[in-house]
Amino acid sequence: MTASTTRRTTAKSRIAAVCAIAVAGTLLLTACGDQTDKGSKSSDAAKAPLADLLPKAIQEKGTIRVGSDIAYPPVEFKDKSGKTVGIDPDLGEALGKQLGVTFEFENGTFDTLLTGLRSKRYDLAMSSMTDTKDRQNGVDSATGKKVGEGVDFVDYFTAGVSIYTKKGDDQGIKTWADLCGKKIVVQRGTVSHDLAKSESKKCTGGRTIAMEAFDNDLEAQTRLRGGGADAGSSDFPVAAYAVKTSGGGNDFQIVGEQVQAAPYGIAVAKGNDQLTKAVQAALDAIIKNGEYGKIVAKWGVEAGAVTEAKLNGGS
Repeated sequence: MTASTTRRTTAKSRIAAVCAIAVAGTLLLTACGDQTDKGSKSSDAAKAPLADLLPKAIQEKGTIRVGSDIAYPPVEFKDKSGKTVGIDPDLGEALGKQLGVTFEFENGTFDTLLTGLRSKRYDLAMSSMTDTKDRQNGVDSATGKKVGEGVDFVDYFTAGVSIYTKKGDDQGIKTWADLCGKKIVVQRGTVSHDLAKSESKKCTGGRTIAMEAFDNDLEAQTRLRGGGADAGSSDFPVAAYAVKTSGGGNDFQIVGEQVQAAPYGIAVAKGNDQLTKAVQAALDAIIKNGEYGKIVAKWGVEAGAVTEAKLNGGS
């Protein structure tokens, strides 16, 4: 028996003794009833005002399993100690406080996250995932074919796609059209990957965009840094962070303007409406109480902040 258990037991024993004395003296004490710790439950409810919105199974488990590609700084990545940090983990912690659960981020490659969601390996997928109609409907954007059940998105951020090159060596690249006849590195399954494919089809004169896709964005950056490509592409916050931090700011530069600004969404498997609505309510709550604003400001991405939690707002 631990010391804390002993203290609780002793306290209850004293209350029981007082009650026994009171009964013997024919006193009626309203405190002499069920001595369960009702106060702590009230306190928990106050700390997690939206807990009752969650499905009972998740309430009882106390955790939400989040599939994420944890190699995409500053949105989600491992710090030097191995801790998962970034915009998404910070938002997950804030959402968890509203819902009375812990958001547990589990690492997976980006192109397997929706499969893991459909197979119930994860409760949510939160990984800089752009909300698109194709993903909502379970369609492969490259082929137009149905690949599985769609997902619902709770939109929580807005970001466009950027091109970056080695610093001081942009090779005249300013737009996607300038990439015809050149090679680009991307992360597999991302909007950048899809965009490279579609833009390559627009090239003329037999000059297409050569592309190499990697499991994560850091691997793509390494290839570009080593001279294995002419440019890279990723979401603007990620590209901007790489430009700022890689090589002390001496490795890369962003070229041109970001394109195709679209919402990031927290993905939930179709049919889990109760969980979807709970997450949406929690996001609205942290937007209104200021926690959301503090998190995006901490990571310097205020330009992508949203003012409300929309459902399936992607196109």
